[in-house]
Amino acid sequence: MDKRTGKGRQKIEMKLIEDNEAHTTTLSKRKKGLFKKANEYSTLTGADVGVVLITASGKSHSYGSISIEKITDKFLELKQGDRQSDHDDVGKLDVFETFEDLRKEVQALNEKEKERILDKHKLEQLEAIKLWLDKIKKEKKRSCSIQVNQV
Repeated sequence: MDKRTGKGRQKIEMKLIEDNEAHTTTLSKRKKGLFKKANEYSTLTGADVGVVLITASGKSHSYGSISIEKITDKFLELKQGDRQSDHDDVGKLDVFETFEDLRKEVQALNEKEKERILDKHKLEQLEAIKLWLDKIKKEKKRSCSIQVNQV
């Protein structure tokens, strides 16, 4: 049973590393890990992946599953296409807003219908109570007239 004397893998606090040597070492190790993950992602999904790092000193590092220039060109073309489709989407937004307004209107009508059905149900209950009270009233009158006739 060997006792390990090193600290092993530890969780580090996410903050800027002040020590220049540790900063450089960490950048190098993390850069390799990031590029490796980008490569794995590209391999597994078939997506074109590009990563660009620019250090605080201004040095740039890049990784691309195909050339980084091709990836940036594709990205810019897609962004340009998005801007164009944003103009086309204005009509779609109006349709969605109209749809949402109609949905709210239908919901409001459904609520009114529920209230109307509830009011109709309450009216039927009140009519039933009135008939019941009229019946009791007639019964009382009949009972009172019988008692008056007996006296």
